[in-house]
Amino acid sequence: MDFKKTILWAVFSMSGLMLYNNWQVHEGKPSLFGGAPANTTVVADKATASNKVDVPTQISGAPVVAVAPAVSGNVIESAEKFTLQNDVLVLEISASGANVIDAKLLKSLTAENKPVELFQYTPTHKYFARSGLISLNNDLPNHTSVFKLIQSGKDGSGRPFAVFASERNGVKLEKTFILNPGSYVVDVGHRVTQTSNNTNPLVLYTEIVRDASQEQKIGPFGGAFSASTFTGPAAYTDKEKFNKLEFTAIDKNKITIPTQVAAGDPAWIAMVQHYFASAWIPGDKVARDIYAGRIDNNLYRIGMQTPLGVVAAGSTVVEKAKLFVGPQEERLLETIAPGFELLKDYGYLTILAKPIFWLLDSIHSYVGNWGWSIILLTILIKLVFFPLSAASYKSMARMKEVQPRLTAMKEQYKGEPQKLNQAMMEMYRKEKINPLGGCLPVVIQIPVFISLYWVLLSSVEMRGAPWVLWIHDLSVPDPYYILPVVMAVSMFVQTKLNPTPPDPIQAKVMMYMPIVFSIMFFFFPAGLVLYWVTNNLLSIAQQWQINQMFGKKPAK
Repeated sequence: MDFKKTILWAVFSMSGLMLYNNWQVHEGKPSLFGGAPANTTVVADKATASNKVDVPTQISGAPVVAVAPAVSGNVIESAEKFTLQNDVLVLEISASGANVIDAKLLKSLTAENKPVELFQYTPTHKYFARSGLISLNNDLPNHTSVFKLIQSGKDGSGRPFAVFASERNGVKLEKTFILNPGSYVVDVGHRVTQTSNNTNPLVLYTEIVRDASQEQKIGPFGGAFSASTFTGPAAYTDKEKFNKLEFTAIDKNKITIPTQVAAGDPAWIAMVQHYFASAWIPGDKVARDIYAGRIDNNLYRIGMQTPLGVVAAGSTVVEKAKLFVGPQEERLLETIAPGFELLKDYGYLTILAKPIFWLLDSIHSYVGNWGWSIILLTILIKLVFFPLSAASYKSMARMKEVQPRLTAMKEQYKGEPQKLNQAMMEMYRKEKINPLGGCLPVVIQIPVFISLYWVLLSSVEMRGAPWVLWIHDLSVPDPYYILPVVMAVSMFVQTKLNPTPPDPIQAKVMMYMPIVFSIMFFFFPAGLVLYWVTNNLLSIAQQWQINQMFGKKPAK
């Protein structure tokens, strides 16, 4: 019996430690099990942003290229701005660099019922997309240049568009932004025209820049009591797959990133946060380089550079790309680019989490309410694990049945642990009781429960989704703390249905556990608490029924 409790405590402790470690890592803090990889492939800046532009300094083995003067924040804030809008997205483009410095998601609302502002360029928060040209010993149009709006309106398909142009040292760069109806994907074209006899190769770079500030956490304490996922740069290549880059690891130059992408291989770069992401997705599958680094205090970038080669005088080359700015809706992400659904990161248990979300989404397509979908999914999972749960509850019921005999044995063999263990093992053998029977089924189910936890935590589909009555948003805590209280009560009932541990200290700990867990769940999203409440209520019903069956047996 004591050994069984020890196993259970070890399982719960390891589960809690794993969850806490995931929170630490996702919040940019060092892992409890070791630091970041030692390999480094960070493009270091040659100077601070105060006097240099933070462009890559090496191009696929080519000579080091010159850097251009940086543009100050005051210039960007005071520059003329232009708006481009469809039915889901509003972009603000600055004449300084023709950079996208603001993006509002019209279908995703804040608690104040305002559109989520993903891109921002303010004194307190900087998050934007930019692009430009670099070349050896030439100052070309880049993200510091002044661009002029030369054309805007709607194209032949009715799509809103805007074209900006800037020219330096005989090279003209035109940036075209096109919005598609109902889409978070912006078609971006870079048209480069050579008007001089410059024979130096040209390179186009596309970057996403962001500070390390975290989005608002769920819960007043932050840290271990907050609900948050990874925030930071990420890159995808067909060979290396998905790579997340922690801000703290970038600070220490301890990140591993695939620097070169072969021609024909899909690749993209992104900046990820809870529920939302932005990404540059190149159009043509040519050889590219990926880089990341810190460009100033609390300012980071991830970028991709595309060699355009030598552009002959009077010639024009066009490089197409897509800029994604939107929510991490799984169905949406799957349609944009290879591997793009990985932006919604479930961690190590993706192999279990993805089918769980698919099932949850399928249920929602019929039910139309995410709260009821969570309840139905919990019931289905409970049915799948019914044989294991039944075996566990039967074992606990049998243990409760022989509890008086165990207590008597402890008194009889007090001070003789070896004889006590022999007597207990003999009783277990005669009664056909497996003292670990209540633990192993629980251990098997833990990966599924943790996977479901991350599904509910990571799914933007839950954001702003109501359930019933007072629950208007399953992604935030219960405003009246009714569900956490119900969960605490259900855990207390479960404790009463289980056999009382013979050790008085263990018994007290089991009594206080519902209070401790309920305090934690006070700050968890209502959707997560709803899952645990439903699971507890089903477990109570199943355990009570099994206890009744064994309670009808004559006492021995």
